[in-house]
Amino acid sequence: MPQYRYKGLNRKREEIEGIVEAEADSAAGDILLERGFTVTEVKEIRKELDLLSLANSIFGKVSTKDLAIMLRQLSILVSAAIPLVQALRLLSEQTSKEKLRQALTEIASEVDGGSKLSSAFARFPKIFSEYFINMVRSGETTGRLDEVLTYLAEQQERDYDLQGKVIGAISYPAFIVCVIVLVGFVMMTFVLPKMLEMFKQMGPDIKLPWTTQLLMAISGFMSAYWIFVIIGFVGAIVGIGFLLRTHTGKLFFDRLKLKIPIFGTLFKDIAIVRFTRGFGTILVGGVTIPMGLRIVRNIMGNSVFEDLIDQTIREVEDGNTISGAFARSKEIPKMVAHMIAVGEQTGRLDDVLKKLTEFYVREVNVTIETTLSLVEPAIMVLLGVAVGILVSGILMPMYSLSSQM
Repeated sequence: MPQYRYKGLNRKREEIEGIVEAEADSAAGDILLERGFTVTEVKEIRKELDLLSLANSIFGKVSTKDLAIMLRQLSILVSAAIPLVQALRLLSEQTSKEKLRQALTEIASEVDGGSKLSSAFARFPKIFSEYFINMVRSGETTGRLDEVLTYLAEQQERDYDLQGKVIGAISYPAFIVCVIVLVGFVMMTFVLPKMLEMFKQMGPDIKLPWTTQLLMAISGFMSAYWIFVIIGFVGAIVGIGFLLRTHTGKLFFDRLKLKIPIFGTLFKDIAIVRFTRGFGTILVGGVTIPMGLRIVRNIMGNSVFEDLIDQTIREVEDGNTISGAFARSKEIPKMVAHMIAVGEQTGRLDDVLKKLTEFYVREVNVTIETTLSLVEPAIMVLLGVAVGILVSGILMPMYSLSSQM
């Protein structure tokens, strides 16, 4: 839908400007009139395909860090009794992300025109999640918007810290493995065939080590069919991408992730942290348990736990407890199900969820530290094995040949 930049006056006769989406300029004017604005200028924003706009579409996404900073600043401004519209405009002026700046400008205009903050946020689902929007809506309903914004800011900051630690634990070994695969492909396809050619010319009387025979077989295949190897690799990536768009495929890979040694435990603990922290925050915001489960389902990031929460929602609506559904799941630790049961019985479920969050955040941190301490020696062993095979496969027959001479 086209976007239009406008200038005008609000009900207080203050100068305003912003961006609005509409089918045509006349429709944009009607939308602004409904908000009570006196429009002086409406101009369509032309989106030209250039390097700057292309880079902005790729790298201009609103990150978890940007959202955390914005939420913290908004919560502080609202707590300081600064009017919401003024707070939103202050944030839009000082943010460096163009996409977030445009969103905040339009949100401020929506709120100034009489819309609720949650409804204005809902117009930008790519920036603000359903969980975020429902939390803001609960704050508006209960009159505790400043507290809810503070909760969201703290949670977003914790999520950013956790995300950074997980990426740090995974990115290093992933980078090293990719480099090893790339170097191995180049060596096997273009370098080793020329070096191993002299071994083929020795004739059948020369007995070569098994490592040399292995290298000759692999390099011969790679040099002859390298284009098909690349096509197959790219095809596999595309196929996996399409498979991940289906529920069955995503469920298969998510279940597989939970079974990876060390990392499987890490992914499981992260999912538990997301549930306990998110659901606890929702309960504090005054949302009902069934609605809270529906909201928190969308932030789990794992189909196995999403299906579990779907099943839990059905049981809760039938009059059963959350702990009952969790106790039958193989993915949920018995301690979690037992503590949730205690929280349900005592009426202090939000406190129990907070304690579980603190415990599993520590578990995630310990797992990450352990993983990082094991990654370097494991990579060194992997590199040593690869180099050992290359050296023995090339130098051993050369040494044997020179000794026979």
